[in-house]
Amino acid sequence: MSTEAKLSGLAQSQETQVVSAGAPAVSIRGFTKSYRDGVFAVSDLTLDVPEGVICGFVGPNGAGKSTTFRFLATLLRPTRGDAYVRGVSVVNDPLQVRSLIGYMPEQYGLYEGMTVWEFLEFFGAAYGVPRVRRHQVIDDILALVDLSHKRDAFVNGLSRGMRQRLALARALMHDPAVLVLDEPAAGLDPRARIEMQELVRELRRMGKTIIISSHILSELAGLCDVIAFLEAGRLVAYGSLGDLRRTLQRHRSVQIDVLASEGPKAESVLRGMDCIQAIDRSGDTLFIEVAGPDELLAEVLTKLVSSGVHVVRFSERELTLEEVFLRVTEGIVS
Repeated sequence: MSTEAKLSGLAQSQETQVVSAGAPAVSIRGFTKSYRDGVFAVSDLTLDVPEGVICGFVGPNGAGKSTTFRFLATLLRPTRGDAYVRGVSVVNDPLQVRSLIGYMPEQYGLYEGMTVWEFLEFFGAAYGVPRVRRHQVIDDILALVDLSHKRDAFVNGLSRGMRQRLALARALMHDPAVLVLDEPAAGLDPRARIEMQELVRELRRMGKTIIISSHILSELAGLCDVIAFLEAGRLVAYGSLGDLRRTLQRHRSVQIDVLASEGPKAESVLRGMDCIQAIDRSGDTLFIEVAGPDELLAEVLTKLVSSGVHVVRFSERELTLEEVFLRVTEGIVS
């Protein structure tokens, strides 16, 4: 079944506001949440999430990720600030925002006395999906999340991975433009995590804007277009992983493997080059730091080969998302 066919029944009768060209799907402006004891869960958070991207929220426990998600889902009033979902104010028009956003909390509620079909039927009615179209909508969503074969199964009999997909199906019942997913892969086995990632990618291909959090940073690295780093309730970095790497990585890191016993010779050649900022050798593997553009990397490789060094591997190493996280955060919580 094609993506278009899967979504054929999802559009609601209620007209959805169309965002103007170039405007962000979600715009958070000065969101602050504090409590009576003077603790700030989030402080002056401002960022824009473009249309049709996957935006990752990364931070230690207590950084303010779930607080921000609950605010966007209209479940939490801010101390000050606002956010706009496709131009609609979260503070001033929460009901309209709820028609635009699908929220999957980390701790979700599933009514275990219901079958999968009854569960989605209940929420379809709650979301205002017209009765005449509701069954087709449920069929389409079950096909999308690969739960069609479980439509008559009781919720309490589902595996954790299937429950996660059912919780996502619930968030999709009203065809929201924006999805907010709080730790959707938490507690899943490796296969279920991969399946959840593919489902998120499929939703982006359908045009959804997705805001997602996860403590499994390697998964977000290959999934997200932009990433927001929060610590102690404050935004400490925001942008694409590539941009963040270029900002944080002063020099280019390269791993060079040479034939057995040629390590000392390769190190000697490299130490004679001015563009090499640092060299670390372990046997016949060398790690170097180079300051300069691609032409300098090519010059390094050419120099080694012309000096009679047999290069087995010459590869640039980029910062991982974990390394970026450690560089932009200090390990504190609000």
